[in-house]
Amino acid sequence: MSPYSISDLAHEFDVTPRALRFYEEQGLLNPERDGQQRTYSARDRARLKLILRGKRLGFSLAEIRQMLDAYSAPGSETEQLKAAVRLGRQHIRTLETQLDDLQALLSDLRGFEEQFCELLRQKGLTDDDLARL
Repeated sequence: MSPYSISDLAHEFDVTPRALRFYEEQGLLNPERDGQQRTYSARDRARLKLILRGKRLGFSLAEIRQMLDAYSAPGSETEQLKAAVRLGRQHIRTLETQLDDLQALLSDLRGFEEQFCELLRQKGLTDDDLARL
């Protein structure tokens, strides 16, 4: 099905028309304009799908733009794949660091929880009481 209206894409991808207009303002989508009416092509639809996938994976709009721009460049497939690998590796390193930080935080919180539960046991609370907290 092509062309697509703003409401078609908004409904299909569960985004607001405002989000689509924002992506257009950012140069990520390029619908045809007839006055206020926007008409999106199959290419715009594919780009929107990649934008939303990139966002779900935690990429910034600038990083998504890099990948989309590389796709449009000469030798595009190779360049897009290289850019995606570079950005993906960088994102993996960031997520691994965040995961390490979260695991340390969880460990600290579990330690505090156990200390507080022990203090409550000393004050007469049972394990059943603690389970209901």
